[in-house]
Amino acid sequence: MPSMSLIKCEEERDPIYRKSVRCKVFLGFTSNLISSGVRDVVRYVVEHHMVDVVVTTTGGIEEDLIKCLAPTYKGDFALPGAYLRSKGLNRIGNLLVPNDNYCKFEDWIIPILDQMLKEQIEENVLWTPSRLISRLGKEINNKSSYLYWAYKNNIPVYCPGLTDGSLGDMLYFHSFRSPGLIIDIVQDIRAMNGEAVHASPRKTGMIILGGGLPKHHICHANMMRNGADYAVFINTAQEFDGSDSGAHPDEAVSWGKIRDSAKTVKVHCDATIAFPLLVAETFASKEKQFLQD
Repeated sequence: MPSMSLIKCEEERDPIYRKSVRCKVFLGFTSNLISSGVRDVVRYVVEHHMVDVVVTTTGGIEEDLIKCLAPTYKGDFALPGAYLRSKGLNRIGNLLVPNDNYCKFEDWIIPILDQMLKEQIEENVLWTPSRLISRLGKEINNKSSYLYWAYKNNIPVYCPGLTDGSLGDMLYFHSFRSPGLIIDIVQDIRAMNGEAVHASPRKTGMIILGGGLPKHHICHANMMRNGADYAVFINTAQEFDGSDSGAHPDEAVSWGKIRDSAKTVKVHCDATIAFPLLVAETFASKEKQFLQD
């Protein structure tokens, strides 16, 4: 007698069954993925509405916007920090970001924050991190930006660590220049958890590149619905240090963040290599279906 797992596999190969299954896809990634060329792959899946919810770090927000304003350059992992500092260059791995890029970012974003404060005062607008991010996607109005496409396609982008990084610096500077802007994180945790809780009867799937905050935030939201149905982790973090970044999917099962019946995999690979290949063989090969749906 065949095992239940084999029966399930046969069922999932059935075209009628596959067509009936709908899955809400949560995509999470760390900022370095947007600093790198993977930004274009993220933009592709967001532009074609192949994912439903995005979670990233502050760097994953600001790097996308800054790349619309000024170029990032290729350097080397071994370039001396003191030399780069003297030249006004900031290193991200083997990439170089000039100080001037952040000056352009400040010139661009401060007037937007001014306008947001005005709308808060005059129209009682309640700003949240995700609502701020959507506004920035609207204002950047650049088709190379995944935030632009998230805004256009009404895909929420959550960033619970919004006060970190250069974007946090801008909020800090603005608080002295024009005090009073309020960004409500409580509304966003309600919204983020609601993305998972109200996904039913659809299944939920997680694609998480790297670890840290995006990984835990997505997993934790799915705990509110007794776990995700699918999980793909792509990172090089190890389990021995006890961090969530290195944790295998089975650890998340113990917390109820992934269902015990879920299909899961952890890919031990550089996400800048693995994710473009994954998208090419899955989402991109089904592009016409996504456009029809």
